Amino acid sequence: MSARDGREDPVPTGIANSLPGHVEGQLVQAGIVHGGITFNYHEGPKGSGDRRPDQVPRPPRGFVNRDRVLAELDGLFGYGDAAGCPIGVFSGLPGIGKTAAVCQWAHTNQRRFPGGQIFVDFAALRAGAGGDVSEALAICLRALGVRDQYLPPGLADRTALYRDLSARRRMLVVLDDVTRPAQVTALLPQGLGSAVLATSTWRLGELVLDGAALLPLGALDTESALELLSALCGHRRIEDEAADAARLVELCGGLPVALRICGARLLTQRRLTIGALVAELSDEQSRLSRIAVSSAHEERTVSAALELAYRDLPDAAARMYRILGRLPGLCFDTAVAGVAAGLRSADEAQAALDVLEAASLLSVTEDRRYTLHGLVRLHARDTARSLDPPEAERETVGRVTGHYLALTSAADLAVRADRLRIAVPAVADPAAVPAGPDAAGPFAGTSDPGRSAISWLEAERANILAVLRAASGFGLDGAVWRTAEAFTVLFLHHRHLADWRESLELGAEAARRDGDPAAEARLRSLLSRPLLDLGQDERAKEELDRAEQLAVESGHPVLQASVQEFLGRYWDRHDPARAVDAYRMSLALNAEAGEARGEALARYFLGCAQSSAGDHATGLAALDRAGEAFRALGDERMAARALADTGRILARRGARAEAAAALTRAADDLHRGGASHYEARALEDLADLLDDPEAVRGCLRRALTIYEEGGSPRAAAVLARLAAG
Repeated sequence: MSARDGREDPVPTGIANSLPGHVEGQLVQAGIVHGGITFNYHEGPKGSGDRRPDQVPRPPRGFVNRDRVLAELDGLFGYGDAAGCPIGVFSGLPGIGKTAAVCQWAHTNQRRFPGGQIFVDFAALRAGAGGDVSEALAICLRALGVRDQYLPPGLADRTALYRDLSARRRMLVVLDDVTRPAQVTALLPQGLGSAVLATSTWRLGELVLDGAALLPLGALDTESALELLSALCGHRRIEDEAADAARLVELCGGLPVALRICGARLLTQRRLTIGALVAELSDEQSRLSRIAVSSAHEERTVSAALELAYRDLPDAAARMYRILGRLPGLCFDTAVAGVAAGLRSADEAQAALDVLEAASLLSVTEDRRYTLHGLVRLHARDTARSLDPPEAERETVGRVTGHYLALTSAADLAVRADRLRIAVPAVADPAAVPAGPDAAGPFAGTSDPGRSAISWLEAERANILAVLRAASGFGLDGAVWRTAEAFTVLFLHHRHLADWRESLELGAEAARRDGDPAAEARLRSLLSRPLLDLGQDERAKEELDRAEQLAVESGHPVLQASVQEFLGRYWDRHDPARAVDAYRMSLALNAEAGEARGEALARYFLGCAQSSAGDHATGLAALDRAGEAFRALGDERMAARALADTGRILARRGARAEAAAALTRAADDLHRGGASHYEARALEDLADLLDDPEAVRGCLRRALTIYEEGGSPRAAAVLARLAAG
């Protein structure tokens, strides 16, 4: 229209007033404009009401297990009309499957959230924008239809707009890999029936105050892990190499990311068998580096995931993490961690352990001890070796060995103070052991210190053996043989034969390197005990011959008497007459040295040998005197053994009723004293004397349990008796 006279101006030839395509927002189409034109237009940044975001990634192929925790989520989010926004927080190790579990639940429950599902990856935000809550709000607002030009610049305004827009929807917000509670609370949607799912390596326990449910995830069990491998590699392949597949699961510790990487290697390297992969991973030194798969664009490793978690640790916790990687053994308490770190205060150690637990790098066992996942332990060890001085590992092992030497020696004394020892019992240095309930040993101050000491040694058995191995590797010979000598008191009560043999082998070699003939003689003579029980008689005789020479060289009369006693036990199996001679020599040496307990022991074994040689009356008399001596010394365990052998001799003489009574009393006394191996032997012999078939089976079943727990070869014979009926 003409500005001069109000008439329409003709449209110039060749100019079409049209715009192809679809245009969002405001649009002005004009031809020729004469004069100034002012447009006044105001539009709020309203999200599109019909826009339904669907941003949660699909769950990974082969998702397995997690039924319990997903059912827990169903219950938590099941009441969509309840006031407040339910929050679920999955926590656990990197690669444990937190994101997979969240995505699985989200996709299964899409219909619950007609307003859509928003996904915010805080790991990606940290890489680009520092994990800023303001940027996370921007992601949510964009998902709700707000264009960038309408995004408020400030955090407060973005928060207000997010609350306004989310109030109109019933939606799910998934926050992946958050590190702080504020990253969750700032993004709670306002709509009735909405919910938030978050994943984090950290526990984020503070969110409980906001009503959050904490959902920790652990490693997959063997069945679920095999199911995952089958989904990745095919059922036939896993079935064809079932034993190797189970071993692969064990080497991966049930960690889903490790299993997926191994599955990818098996798929992409078709000539690689599961057995060959297991052989690769069996080398602990290189295992972590071999759990990796590469493509043209990236390499996926377990180490990379754990490295991200390590970098988030504060300095004190990071140092403790590296120290725990150098720690011998698979579980530990606060006291051990404090000693390993060289800390003077248990509170310092506990604070660092609390951070590692919160970061999901440390697990707490049912008995309130700590443990590292196998692959985490390897990462901690590798990190320590790359960052700490070369001598740091030896120093850590030395401190921990000293700690265990002190406590093992105290346990040995608590069980039997008058037992022959070459080592002067170690006394814990108060400066080396953190203050607290663990410092004096868990058996101190109890109503039955001996039983408590045996229980503690049993609980620590694997750790003490690991300490002996590590200390031997670093040449800490004095501490090794002293610990091995004290440790043997456990095996006199609980016959873990393989562990007993290994500990004494390590101890004997350490004593040899340490140049202590008395210690070497003592440990080699003790070593004959598990060797005989394992049926390795000839090797036992070799150890005893060497021990006899070393005992004479040491000039230690009680030690010489002890070695003769052990020689007698060997000859019991091969030449009863020589056994009697050996025990008589042991008796004379102990009497000459004024060693009352050694004399009682020699008399006890002499009585057994005399009966085996056919002189039952003399044997019974010797056992009666030995039993009286043990009771006078307060050694109820040996008194019960003497009573059991009295029952055996009575059985040989045909006094079945008296024999059964003696063996019944002896088995009960041995059970109360925790001498399970000797209890089992008494029960076997008692079964031969009983007429009631059910009573016989009861004795044999109890004996079988004891033998199987200790790894005794006797288990096969007892099982055969039970099978024969």
